[in-house]
Amino acid sequence: MIQLKGISKSYKVAKRQTGLRQAAKALFRQEHTIVEALKDISFTINPGEIVGYIGPNGAGKSTTIKIMSGILVPDTGTCTIMGYTPWKDRTKYVKNIGVVFGQRSQLWWDVPVIDSFELLKDIYKVPQQEYKTTTDLLIETLELQEIIYSPVRQLSLGQRMRCEIAASLIHNPNILFLDEPTIGLDAVSKIAVRQFIKTINQEKGVTVILTTHDMNDIEALAERVILIGKGSLLYDGQLGELRKRFGTKKIITAEYKQRANPIQIPGASVLSWSPERAVLSVDTANFKTSDIITHLTTQVELVDVTIETQPIEDIIVQLYKEYQI
Repeated sequence: MIQLKGISKSYKVAKRQTGLRQAAKALFRQEHTIVEALKDISFTINPGEIVGYIGPNGAGKSTTIKIMSGILVPDTGTCTIMGYTPWKDRTKYVKNIGVVFGQRSQLWWDVPVIDSFELLKDIYKVPQQEYKTTTDLLIETLELQEIIYSPVRQLSLGQRMRCEIAASLIHNPNILFLDEPTIGLDAVSKIAVRQFIKTINQEKGVTVILTTHDMNDIEALAERVILIGKGSLLYDGQLGELRKRFGTKKIITAEYKQRANPIQIPGASVLSWSPERAVLSVDTANFKTSDIITHLTTQVELVDVTIETQPIEDIIVQLYKEYQI
């Protein structure tokens, strides 16, 4: 469905030093530097996949999304999506995609949300009955009943983002590009958005490309991740493989009857300790959690024990360090 081959994109950025003299000099001779946003990017995404497209700030994620949505033209390489070249076949192509930029809005600021939906219906030439069926589902699923008739400027960020996602789906696209869709949202709104993305993927087979710095979004939605850094593709594989590779650490939280002295367990690092509670880190590649718990029982009278896997954020940080980005 989506195939990128050898995509590269660079920008010419104006460069000058501070000061009045430098400003006057720039009027006659402007110096520039070339920034390579993307370097020979190639990957394929199959229909119905949810792919997490991750990387640090400035890695090239948004540039890739803009190329795939037809907003930017690459310097070199090819991009074929559903048989279209996005920037060449834009009129026909955009009917098949929905795009949400977390820091950009496609809703009209001073009019009620429903008016923006109506305008998008006319832009995409969506039949009235299909529009009604789709909007009814979106309003119910994203819980927009109380805000649909409010001007966009009066909505909170979380409310607006739910409306943005609904607006991107008015025309029932086959592909959904989400660039930081949960930025600034509270926990309740994030859960609602994640659940909705899962639903449209499972029930309608919508292919989702998700860029985000919130690794909980990635863990909740994506099975496959593509890592980009400094414009280059660094990793493309299953999230489960990353966990096997980097996620060998377990966090053991032990609650016990009061003890005066700190505990010491061979093979475990003590992250925090109190007379009634200790948090340990264990590398399961070298030590078994069962052995650690056995050692615990010899030192304290256990009340409760919980074992957690390493947070996905820690795994991604390790991946960044490996590739020096």
